[in-house]
Amino acid sequence: MTVSRLPNRIFIKLLLGFWLCSSLIIAIVGLLPLLQQNHDRAPLPPHLAKMLVRVAERVSIRLEDGPQSINSSRFKRLTHIRDRNDKPVRFYIVDHQGRVINSHKVSRGLRRFMLMADEAERPMTHQFKRELIFGPYEFDVKGEKYSIYGRLADHHPRPWFFFFAENKLLTLSLAIILSGLLCGLLAWHLGKPLRTLRLSADALAAGDLTSRVDKATTNRKDEIGQLALAFNGMANSVENMVKSQQRLISDISHELRTPLTRLQLALALARKKGQESAETERIGYEAEQLEQMIAELLELSRVKLNIHDTKHLVSLNETLSQVLDDADFEASQQGKQLLIDIDDAISMPTSPRPLARAIENLLRNAIRYAEQQINITAQASDTEVTIIICDDGPGIENEQDLHAIFDPFYRPQTARERESGGWGLGLAITKAAIDAHQGEIVADNLTPHGLRVTIKLPS
Repeated sequence: MTVSRLPNRIFIKLLLGFWLCSSLIIAIVGLLPLLQQNHDRAPLPPHLAKMLVRVAERVSIRLEDGPQSINSSRFKRLTHIRDRNDKPVRFYIVDHQGRVINSHKVSRGLRRFMLMADEAERPMTHQFKRELIFGPYEFDVKGEKYSIYGRLADHHPRPWFFFFAENKLLTLSLAIILSGLLCGLLAWHLGKPLRTLRLSADALAAGDLTSRVDKATTNRKDEIGQLALAFNGMANSVENMVKSQQRLISDISHELRTPLTRLQLALALARKKGQESAETERIGYEAEQLEQMIAELLELSRVKLNIHDTKHLVSLNETLSQVLDDADFEASQQGKQLLIDIDDAISMPTSPRPLARAIENLLRNAIRYAEQQINITAQASDTEVTIIICDDGPGIENEQDLHAIFDPFYRPQTARERESGGWGLGLAITKAAIDAHQGEIVADNLTPHGLRVTIKLPS
């Protein structure tokens, strides 16, 4: 396995993701006022500078006549002219004390512009929302310093992004949304492979030993890719170990049959020679029990080894036909009644032999412990088929045993089990067959008595 030399790649992705996201938002919010300022402030164009000089020359002549000329109609006409585009331009004369001497109504924009021009220490223009102000041009009259500013009532179009600078609340909302989208993209990038890994782990835990993480995740160059490769390696080891264990059980069971066959042959020869005794009867009984247990072990190993065999779409009634006939005959021989309610239209992908064996084991248990009646029903939905087997027997006294009865060699200490033979392998085979179909099986007690086993299989 190739391990990247760059450590903490997930850490780096998280760091860069959140850092870039926050930096981008801060940069946009911070640069908007600067962009607006640079756009609104500009050097004084030559035609506006010439206009200031021309008006200053005319005004200086009038100011030489004394302060009384300021209120004359001729002076007011000098400060109200039109530019080359025939737009009205108004001029403001400011004395050395910063007072506007030709108007009593001074806009807030002009006051702001005078401060900005004083800081800039150079003539300039500034585009406000509904007016363009330019200047100043300084000139002397009789030793007194004056400045002249121009105001052009005009609205120049701005770039679209200045709209955000003027609408702070909207800008903040969009910044939050953009931040959420970027963080969501990062979370999706990191969360999707983790979800794939979790699903593969869940499938492996549920018994699907073939479950592996997809190549898109294992090909990643970060820790998630390394984790996916490690998971697949672990899954391969687990699958090999489990299969080896099942093969070992199967091989041991096969090997045990050879000395068992010899034992049964020797016992038959002894009986043929008239060497019949209570001891030989006991040996024969135990040999038969051992033969049945080995057959059960082989069946359990076979079901688990073939858990991922290809399923075929088969009618449920067709799969269980022989099993149901045998169970009905067995129940009638014991004076009990088997009620069957399975729709002929129910079909599902199955491995017929393991499923039939699973239902057969459940029905035999139900017939053995039922007092009078056994029920088997099957219902189908869009996604699953539910099979329910009930009996009116004593049930299982200990609730904890209900969850453990499907474990191999587990025999709960209840009246239901003490009366039976067997080795606790029948229900384990049933559970293995249901797992092979990616289904689930649960048992619960009925009121006032009886046991219900519910099987759910994907349809």
